[in-house]
Amino acid sequence: MVEWHSACDVLVAGSGAGGVTGAYTAAREGLDVIMVEATEKFGGTTAYSGGGGMWFPTNPALRRAGSDDSIEDALEYYTAVVGNRTPHALQEAYVRAGAPLIEYLEHDELLKFQVLPWPDYFGKAPKARGDGMRHIAAKALRVSAAPDLADLVRGPLDCDRLGAPVPQDYFVGGRALIARLLVAARQYAHHSAHLNTALLELVVRDGTVVGAIVERDGERIAIRARRGVLLAAGGFEHNDEMRTRYHVPGSSRDTMGPWGNQGLAHLAGIAAGADTDLMEQAWWSPGLTHPDGRSAFALWFTGGIFVDDDGRRFANESQPYDRLGREVVAAVADGSVTLPYWMVYDDTEGAVPPVKATNVSMVAPDQYVSAGLWHTADTLDELAAKIGVPAQNLVATVDRFNEAVARGVDEDFGRGDEPYDRAFSGGAPPLYPITKAPFHAAAFGISDLGTKGGLRTDTAGRVLDTFGVVIPGLYAAGNTMAAPSGTTYPGGGNPIGTSMVFSHLAVLDMVKGCT
Repeated sequence: MVEWHSACDVLVAGSGAGGVTGAYTAAREGLDVIMVEATEKFGGTTAYSGGGGMWFPTNPALRRAGSDDSIEDALEYYTAVVGNRTPHALQEAYVRAGAPLIEYLEHDELLKFQVLPWPDYFGKAPKARGDGMRHIAAKALRVSAAPDLADLVRGPLDCDRLGAPVPQDYFVGGRALIARLLVAARQYAHHSAHLNTALLELVVRDGTVVGAIVERDGERIAIRARRGVLLAAGGFEHNDEMRTRYHVPGSSRDTMGPWGNQGLAHLAGIAAGADTDLMEQAWWSPGLTHPDGRSAFALWFTGGIFVDDDGRRFANESQPYDRLGREVVAAVADGSVTLPYWMVYDDTEGAVPPVKATNVSMVAPDQYVSAGLWHTADTLDELAAKIGVPAQNLVATVDRFNEAVARGVDEDFGRGDEPYDRAFSGGAPPLYPITKAPFHAAAFGISDLGTKGGLRTDTAGRVLDTFGVVIPGLYAAGNTMAAPSGTTYPGGGNPIGTSMVFSHLAVLDMVKGCT
């Protein structure tokens, strides 16, 4: 028997894009909703996203901008990329639901979206869009519109990692999406949100989830959920024990998720009988290693090549970050790369690595040098000795790369062959010579934007048990669910978009259960 401390129609765990979308939908549809967030701030991983993008083909913002895309083309692209790793019905549910969700949200004048062009990540796949016209973001919001949220919405990353002050002018990127949805949800008296409140376990009666036990300020509280519990609490990337158990490469030290992503919702769902999938997977990226020892998601390289333990290139350095990250993971697994691996570049831009989007700002260069993370030498032979690779291989590798630059074609790894590769180089192949001494090397590791394995669901976000049967009253979305995209990352905005779509669909299913 459970002594209920409070009750609601919908209990939402997590306050990232999925959590706030689910809570907003429930409140707007007239349901009593309680949203609980395990940490001291709202926003989850979403709030760390500088762009805060959503991959929602043919949505109203794109149509206003003149997009000629079709949902059938988008679906053909997505399913070609994902393949049969996940149920086709789940893939289709995501692709088709994004545009109606934005239409639903834009009926509220507080929720505004704009195009943020970002190319699809598999440019050679059927019906890929290189113009970025499947990607949108929330419009910036003045902090003065919700001043109380300035210190309650997580991020930006520099605030948490480097102690930078919280912006007091605008919420932008992922923070804008979170702030807008929080402001919109609190229009409704039957919506409440609680920080420092972690969901610990689910209450199950006769096979149905009827509520949950949460912990707030050390006190265990039982919340009755009449219509359902939605788990949208992010991944388990900060739980090293779970990473080890499920064989997720990398370390919690190098993830971009917030500290609260410990997998508590995963564990609660598993304890309630939920099936799981993709538990070894994450949204990968290369990570520039900083003096604090952490390797942070980095992209937009205006020079340099990556070399393995033999001093040879092993990947297209300009490809989408998840594809590049997966190549690094594979190289580490086969023993050809030992962490850290190195970006080798010349002095065209000086000693600082040619990385324009570090996500966590670089600190003083001498700190990287003192930590042994950046090296400089007058010759490539000397640089090879400093980073521990064979000199003759490094020299030959750089010579071959410079020949590719001169030809304008990278025959080895196809750098520049796809639209995404050229997104940061004005449309030209991103091939930059390594000729100007002194020569430099910067240390890189494996980073991730969070794990993507989780509870298996159906197309309404209903959690399935190990026999494929729906567990009544239990729903999951975002990185708490097994990602519809399987082992791929089809385009920017997939993690946030998936979280929002399945949270929205989950709550609509609960609404349907009320009628």
